[in-house]
Amino acid sequence: MWGHLRRRDHGRAVLAGEASAAVAEAALAPLERGAGAGAAAFFDVDNTLMRGASIYHFARGLASRDLFTTRDLARFAWGQTVFRVTGSEQAGHINAAREAALAFVAGHKVADLVELCEEIYDDTMADRIWEGARVLVQRHLDAGQRVWLVTATPVELADIIKRRLGLSGALGTVAESVDGVYTGRLVGDLLHGPAKAEAVRALAAHEKLDLDACTAYSDSHNDLPLLSAVGHPNVVNPDDLLRAHAVARRWPVHEFRRHRRALRVGVPAAVAGALVGGVAVGIARRRRGG
Repeated sequence: MWGHLRRRDHGRAVLAGEASAAVAEAALAPLERGAGAGAAAFFDVDNTLMRGASIYHFARGLASRDLFTTRDLARFAWGQTVFRVTGSEQAGHINAAREAALAFVAGHKVADLVELCEEIYDDTMADRIWEGARVLVQRHLDAGQRVWLVTATPVELADIIKRRLGLSGALGTVAESVDGVYTGRLVGDLLHGPAKAEAVRALAAHEKLDLDACTAYSDSHNDLPLLSAVGHPNVVNPDDLLRAHAVARRWPVHEFRRHRRALRVGVPAAVAGALVGGVAVGIARRRRGG
Protein backbone atom coordinates (compact mmCIF):
# COMPACT_ATOMS: atom_id res chain seq x y z
CA MET A 1 0.00 0.00 0.00
CA TRP A 2 2.77 2.45 0.97
CA GLY A 3 4.70 1.70 -2.23
CA HIS A 4 1.56 2.38 -4.28
CA LEU A 5 1.05 5.71 -2.54
CA ARG A 6 4.66 6.69 -3.09
CA ARG A 7 4.42 5.83 -6.81
CA ARG A 8 1.20 7.82 -7.08
CA ASP A 9 2.77 10.83 -5.35
CA HIS A 10 5.79 10.57 -7.66
CA GLY A 11 3.48 10.57 -10.68
CA ARG A 12 1.74 13.71 -9.43
CA ALA A 13 5.10 15.37 -8.80
CA VAL A 14 6.25 14.61 -12.35
CA LEU A 15 2.98 15.90 -13.82
CA ALA A 16 3.13 19.06 -11.68
CA GLY A 17 6.71 19.69 -12.76
CA GLU A 18 6.03 19.14 -16.44
CA ALA A 19 2.91 21.35 -16.32
CA SER A 20 4.80 24.14 -14.60
CA ALA A 21 7.61 23.98 -17.16
CA ALA A 22 5.10 24.02 -20.02
CA VAL A 23 3.33 27.11 -18.63
CA ALA A 24 6.67 28.85 -18.08
CA GLU A 25 7.78 28.11 -21.64
CA ALA A 26 4.48 29.31 -23.07
CA ALA A 27 5.02 32.65 -21.32
CA LEU A 28 8.34 33.21 -23.09
CA ALA A 29 8.50 35.33 -26.20
CA PRO A 30 9.08 33.20 -29.33
CA LEU A 31 12.65 34.45 -29.73
CA GLU A 32 13.44 33.51 -26.12
CA ARG A 33 12.39 29.87 -26.40
CA GLY A 34 15.34 27.54 -26.53
CA ALA A 35 17.72 30.45 -25.97
CA GLY A 36 18.78 29.32 -22.52
CA ALA A 37 21.47 26.83 -23.59
CA GLY A 38 24.14 26.43 -20.94
CA ALA A 39 23.74 27.59 -17.35
CA ALA A 40 20.84 29.14 -15.44
CA ALA A 41 20.00 29.96 -11.84
CA PHE A 42 16.90 28.77 -9.96
CA PHE A 43 15.60 30.62 -6.90
CA ASP A 44 13.04 29.45 -4.39
CA VAL A 45 10.88 32.42 -3.36
CA ASP A 46 9.67 32.18 0.24
CA ASN A 47 12.42 33.11 2.76
CA THR A 48 15.01 32.76 -0.01
CA LEU A 49 14.25 35.64 -2.36
CA MET A 50 11.57 37.26 -0.21
CA ARG A 51 11.18 37.71 3.53
CA GLY A 52 8.31 35.47 4.58
CA ALA A 53 5.85 33.51 2.48
CA SER A 54 4.41 35.09 -0.64
CA ILE A 55 1.00 33.48 -0.12
CA TYR A 56 0.89 34.84 3.44
CA HIS A 57 1.53 38.36 2.18
CA PHE A 58 -1.13 37.77 -0.47
CA ALA A 59 -3.59 36.88 2.31
CA ARG A 60 -2.64 40.06 4.19
CA GLY A 61 -3.44 42.00 1.04
CA LEU A 62 -6.84 40.31 0.83
CA ALA A 63 -7.47 41.14 4.49
CA SER A 64 -6.74 44.81 3.83
CA ARG A 65 -9.37 44.69 1.09
CA ASP A 66 -11.94 43.14 3.45
CA LEU A 67 -11.80 39.82 1.59
CA PHE A 68 -10.18 37.97 4.46
CA THR A 69 -10.61 38.33 8.23
CA THR A 70 -7.86 39.22 10.66
CA ARG A 71 -9.03 36.27 12.77
CA ASP A 72 -8.25 33.91 9.89
CA LEU A 73 -4.89 35.61 9.41
CA ALA A 74 -4.05 35.12 13.10
CA ARG A 75 -5.03 31.45 12.89
CA PHE A 76 -2.59 30.83 10.08
CA ALA A 77 0.13 32.80 11.80
CA TRP A 78 -0.32 30.38 14.70
CA GLY A 79 -0.11 27.45 12.30
CA GLN A 80 3.17 28.83 11.03
CA THR A 81 4.55 28.98 14.57
CA VAL A 82 3.56 25.37 15.23
CA PHE A 83 5.38 24.34 12.08
CA ARG A 84 8.54 26.16 13.09
CA VAL A 85 8.50 24.35 16.45
CA THR A 86 7.87 20.86 15.05
CA GLY A 87 10.04 21.41 11.99
CA SER A 88 8.32 18.87 9.75
CA GLU A 89 5.76 18.73 6.97
CA GLN A 90 3.47 15.71 7.10
CA ALA A 91 1.90 14.10 4.04
CA GLY A 92 -1.54 14.77 5.54
CA HIS A 93 -0.76 18.47 5.80
CA ILE A 94 0.28 18.61 2.17
CA ASN A 95 -2.90 16.81 1.10
CA ALA A 96 -4.97 19.26 3.15
CA ALA A 97 -3.09 22.14 1.53
CA ARG A 98 -3.90 20.76 -1.90
CA GLU A 99 -7.62 20.51 -1.16
CA ALA A 100 -7.77 23.96 0.43
CA ALA A 101 -6.03 25.55 -2.54
CA LEU A 102 -8.55 23.94 -4.89
CA ALA A 103 -11.46 25.22 -2.80
CA PHE A 104 -10.10 28.75 -3.16
CA VAL A 105 -9.65 28.88 -6.93
CA ALA A 106 -12.69 26.89 -8.09
CA GLY A 107 -15.05 29.06 -10.13
CA HIS A 108 -12.88 32.17 -10.00
CA LYS A 109 -11.69 33.93 -13.14
CA VAL A 110 -7.96 33.73 -13.81
CA ALA A 111 -7.91 37.41 -14.80
CA ASP A 112 -9.46 38.44 -11.46
CA LEU A 113 -6.81 36.59 -9.47
CA VAL A 114 -4.02 38.07 -11.58
CA GLU A 115 -5.38 41.58 -11.05
CA LEU A 116 -5.44 41.05 -7.29
CA CYS A 117 -1.92 39.65 -7.35
CA GLU A 118 -0.64 42.70 -9.23
CA GLU A 119 -2.10 45.10 -6.66
CA ILE A 120 -1.02 43.12 -3.62
CA TYR A 121 2.55 42.62 -4.83
CA ASP A 122 3.01 46.37 -5.13
CA ASP A 123 1.39 47.01 -1.74
CA THR A 124 2.82 44.26 0.46
CA MET A 125 5.61 42.33 -1.25
CA ALA A 126 7.81 44.69 -3.24
CA ASP A 127 9.72 45.90 -0.18
CA ARG A 128 10.26 42.37 1.18
CA ILE A 129 12.85 41.22 -1.34
CA TRP A 130 16.17 40.48 0.39
CA GLU A 131 18.86 42.89 -0.79
CA GLY A 132 21.38 40.07 -0.57
CA ALA A 133 19.19 37.97 -2.85
CA ARG A 134 19.04 40.83 -5.34
CA VAL A 135 22.84 40.80 -5.44
CA LEU A 136 22.90 37.06 -6.11
CA VAL A 137 20.32 37.42 -8.87
CA GLN A 138 22.26 40.25 -10.49
CA ARG A 139 25.47 38.22 -10.52
CA HIS A 140 23.79 35.59 -12.68
CA LEU A 141 22.19 38.16 -14.95
CA ASP A 142 25.54 39.96 -15.38
CA ALA A 143 27.08 36.61 -16.32
CA GLY A 144 24.52 36.27 -19.10
CA GLN A 145 22.58 33.54 -17.35
CA ARG A 146 18.82 33.27 -17.16
CA VAL A 147 17.22 33.38 -13.72
CA TRP A 148 14.10 31.40 -12.90
CA LEU A 149 11.82 31.28 -9.87
CA VAL A 150 10.81 27.83 -8.58
CA THR A 151 8.03 28.02 -6.01
CA ALA A 152 4.96 26.28 -4.61
CA THR A 153 3.04 29.55 -4.85
CA PRO A 154 0.48 29.78 -7.69
CA VAL A 155 2.17 30.35 -11.03
CA GLU A 156 0.13 33.53 -11.58
CA LEU A 157 1.65 35.15 -8.49
CA ALA A 158 5.09 33.75 -9.29
CA ASP A 159 4.90 35.24 -12.78
CA ILE A 160 4.15 38.70 -11.37
CA ILE A 161 7.15 38.49 -9.02
CA LYS A 162 9.27 37.42 -11.99
CA ARG A 163 8.13 40.34 -14.12
CA ARG A 164 8.58 42.89 -11.36
CA LEU A 165 12.17 41.73 -10.79
CA GLY A 166 13.03 41.43 -14.48
CA LEU A 167 13.77 37.71 -14.34
CA SER A 168 13.56 35.15 -17.13
CA GLY A 169 10.68 32.98 -15.99
CA ALA A 170 8.73 31.42 -13.15
CA LEU A 171 7.89 27.83 -12.28
CA GLY A 172 4.91 27.62 -9.90
CA THR A 173 1.89 25.52 -8.96
CA VAL A 174 -0.51 25.20 -11.90
CA ALA A 175 -4.27 25.20 -11.36
CA GLU A 176 -6.38 23.94 -14.25
CA SER A 177 -8.61 26.46 -15.99
CA VAL A 178 -11.16 26.23 -18.79
CA ASP A 179 -12.23 29.33 -20.74
CA GLY A 180 -10.41 31.52 -18.25
CA VAL A 181 -12.10 30.05 -15.16
CA TYR A 182 -10.46 27.77 -12.60
CA THR A 183 -11.96 24.27 -12.50
CA GLY A 184 -10.94 23.47 -8.93
CA ARG A 185 -8.32 20.93 -9.97
CA LEU A 186 -4.55 21.13 -9.90
CA VAL A 187 -2.47 19.90 -12.80
CA GLY A 188 -0.56 17.19 -10.97
CA ASP A 189 0.24 18.51 -7.51
CA LEU A 190 1.61 21.47 -5.59
CA LEU A 191 5.04 22.44 -6.89
CA HIS A 192 6.65 21.34 -3.65
CA GLY A 193 9.59 19.09 -2.78
CA PRO A 194 10.31 16.59 -5.59
CA ALA A 195 7.94 18.40 -7.96
CA LYS A 196 10.33 21.38 -8.06
CA ALA A 197 13.15 19.14 -9.22
CA GLU A 198 10.88 17.62 -11.87
CA ALA A 199 9.95 21.10 -13.12
CA VAL A 200 13.59 22.10 -13.42
CA ARG A 201 14.48 18.89 -15.27
CA ALA A 202 11.59 19.37 -17.70
CA LEU A 203 12.57 22.99 -18.30
CA ALA A 204 16.21 22.02 -18.79
CA ALA A 205 15.22 19.49 -21.43
CA HIS A 206 13.13 22.10 -23.28
CA GLU A 207 15.66 24.90 -22.95
CA LYS A 208 18.81 22.81 -23.52
CA LEU A 209 20.22 23.68 -20.10
CA ASP A 210 23.19 21.83 -18.63
CA LEU A 211 22.02 21.16 -15.06
CA ASP A 212 25.58 20.43 -13.95
CA ALA A 213 26.39 24.05 -14.82
CA CYS A 214 23.25 25.43 -13.16
CA THR A 215 22.81 26.94 -9.69
CA ALA A 216 19.90 26.66 -7.26
CA TYR A 217 19.07 28.54 -4.07
CA SER A 218 16.68 27.59 -1.25
CA ASP A 219 16.11 27.97 2.49
CA SER A 220 14.34 24.66 3.16
CA HIS A 221 15.43 21.05 3.52
CA ASN A 222 12.24 20.18 1.61
CA ASP A 223 14.03 21.54 -1.46
CA LEU A 224 16.90 19.06 -1.28
CA PRO A 225 15.63 17.35 -4.48
CA LEU A 226 15.89 20.71 -6.27
CA LEU A 227 19.31 21.54 -4.82
CA SER A 228 20.62 18.06 -5.64
CA ALA A 229 19.43 18.34 -9.25
CA VAL A 230 21.99 21.04 -10.12
CA GLY A 231 25.75 21.21 -10.08
CA HIS A 232 25.96 24.29 -7.84
CA PRO A 233 23.53 24.12 -4.88
CA ASN A 234 23.42 27.12 -2.52
CA VAL A 235 21.43 27.65 0.67
CA VAL A 236 19.94 30.95 1.80
CA ASN A 237 18.71 31.63 5.34
CA PRO A 238 18.61 27.84 5.83
CA ASP A 239 16.56 25.89 8.34
CA ASP A 240 18.60 23.77 10.75
CA LEU A 241 18.36 20.54 8.73
CA LEU A 242 19.40 22.21 5.51
CA ARG A 243 22.23 24.08 7.21
CA ALA A 244 23.66 20.83 8.58
CA HIS A 245 23.34 19.19 5.17
CA ALA A 246 25.03 22.15 3.45
CA VAL A 247 27.90 22.33 5.95
CA ALA A 248 28.57 18.59 5.61
CA ARG A 249 28.76 18.93 1.82
CA ARG A 250 30.49 22.32 1.82
CA TRP A 251 27.69 24.04 -0.07
CA PRO A 252 27.76 27.86 0.03
CA VAL A 253 25.58 29.31 2.80
CA HIS A 254 24.12 32.83 2.45
CA GLU A 255 22.67 34.40 5.59
CA PHE A 256 20.64 37.58 5.09
CA ARG A 257 18.82 37.62 8.43
CA ARG A 258 20.15 40.03 11.01
CA HIS A 259 19.90 37.47 13.78
CA ARG A 260 20.64 33.83 13.10
CA ARG A 261 17.77 32.54 15.26
CA ALA A 262 15.24 35.25 14.58
CA LEU A 263 11.82 33.77 13.90
CA ARG A 264 11.06 34.15 10.21
CA VAL A 265 7.72 35.61 9.21
CA GLY A 266 6.06 33.28 6.75
CA VAL A 267 4.51 29.87 6.28
CA PRO A 268 5.91 26.74 4.64
CA ALA A 269 4.48 25.42 1.41
CA ALA A 270 2.45 22.71 3.16
CA VAL A 271 0.68 25.28 5.32
CA ALA A 272 0.35 27.86 2.55
CA GLY A 273 -2.44 25.94 0.82
CA ALA A 274 -4.39 25.81 4.05
CA LEU A 275 -3.94 29.57 4.27
CA VAL A 276 -5.42 29.93 0.82
CA GLY A 277 -8.32 27.75 1.90
CA GLY A 278 -8.90 30.12 4.80
CA VAL A 279 -9.03 32.98 2.34
CA ALA A 280 -11.77 31.15 0.49
CA VAL A 281 -13.72 30.67 3.70
CA GLY A 282 -13.39 34.38 4.48
CA ILE A 283 -14.60 35.34 1.01
CA ALA A 284 -17.53 32.93 1.20
CA ARG A 285 -18.48 34.20 4.64
CA ARG A 286 -18.59 37.79 3.42
CA ARG A 287 -20.62 36.85 0.39
CA ARG A 288 -23.18 35.25 2.71
CA GLY A 289 -23.16 38.44 4.75
CA GLY A 290 -21.91 36.56 7.82
